[in-house]
Amino acid sequence: MVTLRGRLALAAGTAARWASRATGRGEGAMIGGLIAMTLDRSILRQLGQGRRTALVTGTNGKSTTTRMLAAALGTVGGVATNAEGANMDAGLVSALAVNRDAGLAALEVDEMHTPQVADALRPAVVVLLNLSRDQLDRVGEINHIERTLRAGLARHPDAVVVANCDDVLMTSAAYDSPNVVWVAAGAGWANDSVSCPRSGEVIVRDGAHWYSTGTDFKRPTPQWWFDDTSIHGPDGLCLPMRLALPGVVNRGNATQAVAAAVAMGADPGAAVSAVSGVDEVAGRYRTVSLGDHTVRVLLAKNPAGWQESLSMVDKTAAGVVIAVNGQVPDGEDLSWLWDVRFEHFERTSVVAAGERGTDLAVRLTYADVAHTLVHDTVAAIKSCPPGHVEVIANYTAFLHLNRRLS
Repeated sequence: MVTLRGRLALAAGTAARWASRATGRGEGAMIGGLIAMTLDRSILRQLGQGRRTALVTGTNGKSTTTRMLAAALGTVGGVATNAEGANMDAGLVSALAVNRDAGLAALEVDEMHTPQVADALRPAVVVLLNLSRDQLDRVGEINHIERTLRAGLARHPDAVVVANCDDVLMTSAAYDSPNVVWVAAGAGWANDSVSCPRSGEVIVRDGAHWYSTGTDFKRPTPQWWFDDTSIHGPDGLCLPMRLALPGVVNRGNATQAVAAAVAMGADPGAAVSAVSGVDEVAGRYRTVSLGDHTVRVLLAKNPAGWQESLSMVDKTAAGVVIAVNGQVPDGEDLSWLWDVRFEHFERTSVVAAGERGTDLAVRLTYADVAHTLVHDTVAAIKSCPPGHVEVIANYTAFLHLNRRLS
């Protein structure tokens, strides 16, 4: 039940959201939520009452997994979700306010905000994807994030935790929770988990298995996993899974989304069918026409994300444009460029673009990747030979490009 003060706060937030859209300043998800929270600090808790909520958090894959989870939960009932990707408190308020009648919610949440959001919403399910180093000048050190998540989960022992057992840090965050569903969702990036987050001992890897020397902390046995054709679950469950989204990483995201949906009452077959139909996530992966080119746009925000996105690139494309900005949401320190392996573009036409295209061009030079430099991303696309162009962009470069392509 939303109080009178809460209803007035939501009305003011709705007006602000409308004004933001009407004046072309943006979707208004943040400003609407901020105003509602300013007028009633308990509004997030109020909006969560009477719903069964799933929170999705991690460094990479939050938006995709949440989009898949919302689709899967849609087979059960109405779902409120933050499809626009606004994943802090204000964005969550806006998402829940837009669909107040939905009995279910699937929300992506920033890693550092997850504990306080969980305190307000008391989620039925928390999905833990992965933890890796993000922009240190903006986010902070990941072992601190793991400890914060672990402490937050300890306050909610009744929540089902759907955790990626291939990720050492997320396994540590979930390890003490009484209700864990372990999913082998993959972990292509292991550079940030060479030591045990609990003891400091060395993490030893043996194929898919890993363990900490000197302790009993090790990779749990998964209840859900995937292969090239199918998804596997408890009690011998095996269902074919053909996704519209590319890449092994998205098969892992889909597996966690299905596991979470099943934990909330979805039929496994219906959940797999629903996640398989997701073909675009807030502009990611979509293909558009631009003059003589077709353009597919991928988003990457940190070394682990860049590694996954680069693995999806079609190297037979007429060109590849890599666009990098260095604004506050991207992290102004771009030293992470040197952790990304660009060396595999030996025979591909590459164009460095974005506000920090020169920094990228230096990195490509050291990687022995032949390239040109065109700062404007649309101009960079047009400079490629006619045909299909793959574009990988970091956060604000991605947003700016999508606005122009729209």
